[in-house]
Amino acid sequence: MKHWRLEDLPWDQFDPAKVDPDIIPAVKAAAMVERNGGDYARYLNSVFHDDPDFRQAADHWAVEEIQHGDALGRWACLADPEWDYQSAFARYREGFKIDVEASASIRGSRSGELIARCMVETGTSSYYTALAEATEEPVLQALGRQIAADEYRHFKLFYDHLRRYLKREDLSFLQRLRIAAGRVGETEDDELAFAYHCANEDPALGYDHARCTAGYMGRAMGFYRFRHIERSMGMMFKTVGLVPRGRMADLAARAAWRLLCWRRDKYRDALARQQAELGLKLAA
Repeated sequence: MKHWRLEDLPWDQFDPAKVDPDIIPAVKAAAMVERNGGDYARYLNSVFHDDPDFRQAADHWAVEEIQHGDALGRWACLADPEWDYQSAFARYREGFKIDVEASASIRGSRSGELIARCMVETGTSSYYTALAEATEEPVLQALGRQIAADEYRHFKLFYDHLRRYLKREDLSFLQRLRIAAGRVGETEDDELAFAYHCANEDPALGYDHARCTAGYMGRAMGFYRFRHIERSMGMMFKTVGLVPRGRMADLAARAAWRLLCWRRDKYRDALARQQAELGLKLAA
């Protein structure tokens, strides 16, 4: 069962004066990815075809993910009344597809798949916490906090099933670490970049991975503060079998924060160049 409904959010408190225009494109892109939860549930149901408990959990998870997308889309339509959420999502689904009938996990094992899912939920929980704290708009604050809480609960869901599967498959620490690190690195793949393209750019403009990655990351990475990275690092350590609190986790969090700041500045510079070039074209 869903823990909340769209109607539970304080939509009547929406305040356009407190909307940061730079947040809107990131929210639109996130709506695309979240709304696509149904396809990921089909993929998970195929991979875990003989595990009815997990299949049921994946179906419930997908219902909540889809609701996240619809809530983010509804907020974005309030912030930008000219935006067509349904058309943008239709383009996204048409252009970004996963193998929903896969007979085995692309991670090499079911444990590997669950580790990857834990990494995704770690990232989204920290992201929506950061988003809620970065905005002054009251509806987005409430929505970000609600989604962040859901994503943390989803992390616990996948982690509990991971513990069950590790008893059968017994992945080594290095295998778990490799899968986790690999999934974190996939944040710059086409999933988010193409979502940014479909949600924010003219359909006539061709998709360019580098341009769209800069457009999304240059904004989204600016929401984070060190406390968000510190918390997510603890969740990552727990997933791969390390102590989630302590000197090693603290050092890893500080290194990850420095890396994020470097990447944030790199993408911001690229985004600024894109906007300057666009301004020159419009002025010509």
